[in-house]
Amino acid sequence: MIPVRGVNDRRIAILGLGRTGLSAAHAVEAGGGEALCWDDAEAARTRAVDAGLTLHDFGRHDAWEAVDALIVSPGIPHLYPQPNRYVATAQLAGVPVDNDIGLFFRSLAVPEWDRFETAPRVIAVTGSNGKSTTSALIHHCLNVAGRESQLAGNIGRGVLDIDPPGDGGVVVLELSSYQTELARALTPDVAVFTNLTPDHLDRHGGFGGYFAAKRRLFSEGGPDRAVIGVDEPEGRFLAGQLSEGPGDDRVIRISAGQKLGGAGWNVFVRKGFLAEFRKGRQVASVDLRAMRGLPGAHNHQNACAAFAALRALGLAPKLIEQGLESFEGLPHRSQIVGERGGVTFVNDSKATNADSAAKALAAFSAVRWIVGGQMKDGGLAAVAPHLGSVSKAYAIGRQAAEVALELNELAGKPICEVCETMAQAVGRAGAEAASGETVLLAPAAASFDQYDNFEQRGDDFVAEVARLLSADGT
Repeated sequence: MIPVRGVNDRRIAILGLGRTGLSAAHAVEAGGGEALCWDDAEAARTRAVDAGLTLHDFGRHDAWEAVDALIVSPGIPHLYPQPNRYVATAQLAGVPVDNDIGLFFRSLAVPEWDRFETAPRVIAVTGSNGKSTTSALIHHCLNVAGRESQLAGNIGRGVLDIDPPGDGGVVVLELSSYQTELARALTPDVAVFTNLTPDHLDRHGGFGGYFAAKRRLFSEGGPDRAVIGVDEPEGRFLAGQLSEGPGDDRVIRISAGQKLGGAGWNVFVRKGFLAEFRKGRQVASVDLRAMRGLPGAHNHQNACAAFAALRALGLAPKLIEQGLESFEGLPHRSQIVGERGGVTFVNDSKATNADSAAKALAAFSAVRWIVGGQMKDGGLAAVAPHLGSVSKAYAIGRQAAEVALELNELAGKPICEVCETMAQAVGRAGAEAASGETVLLAPAAASFDQYDNFEQRGDDFVAEVARLLSADGT
């Protein structure tokens, strides 16, 4: 645990008692503060009481008297589309609002670091797509290289649950826009921006607000090194804002689709080969084509981001390559879950928007595509360029008929069957798939119409695939 600093004898309100809220409450108390906890869900309140925490009803008229700060869990809105009612009353009372990420960054460094040969470092990864895989890949490569590493934030453990890092230790954080937008302290050593596509627009008041939330990691944090994906205009703009000139190697530009030139520090992939250039000269190359855990251009971008961040820490290219080769991928992200008669079954349930689904489709040449769920603004237009590789689509979820209609219009012909349930979609796709094809779950939608989260949806796909293969005796 990372005890929160600067809270001794102070009263800190904790709103939301899931994983993040509970860990924040314990870390506040470990730092000498008094955690006052609340969640509208009775089950969450019960868990907090069982954990020895103190409840404090934020709906009381005197709830904010003598409260020094409010710590908000990521899922609770503080501005758009409208502030949570407790956040609004706290703001009216002049109570500062923060989150566990802000507490972490202000509490991590301790006087004991002065005795370390190498101070611990923090790598923070944000972006729309690929940040989980990039974070896990960095963590994996560090472990392969024999470096102490911990993975936390929006993946793995809560940031305040990790152990204090030791001499030369590295903390790898995946940070969502919900987390970067509110944190009052953001000071990573290396910050990574993977890409930007429309997502969570209601929560940020539009695309500009969404980009501004991501940008705070760089503008507020002032990292020693910034790894920036420049395949979108926002990334190019951000890299330009952070750089003092063409040769400024504090900014490492990355791309999965174009050769990057100039005198700066660049990492890019072309035709499956990752290349690192510094001052206009190539200094490293890695062949990604046969790496089973990193299929497709979107994973090649993840590899670029991880490679660049690790090079910023001084790791040798050969050590990084060993980590890339042994990486098996993450559950629900281009995860191979079965094979039968030349047909491969891939779980990419994390593809919760059209852009991420398009990247998943681009990784395979012949696809039986399972798509649908709680659809997002913008529809499925982003997948249109990749429909040529789709042998057939199978729509699931409550909006299955709408999904099928839109896909048929985009393709200019009937390519989508309405299945509604995962069991029906896997059964139909598995029965119709031929050798060389991939049955791909890449929903391009949120899961909340039928499942609690994308993990549960992916687990259902995996279970149905296992049932199908078991019935065949595979």
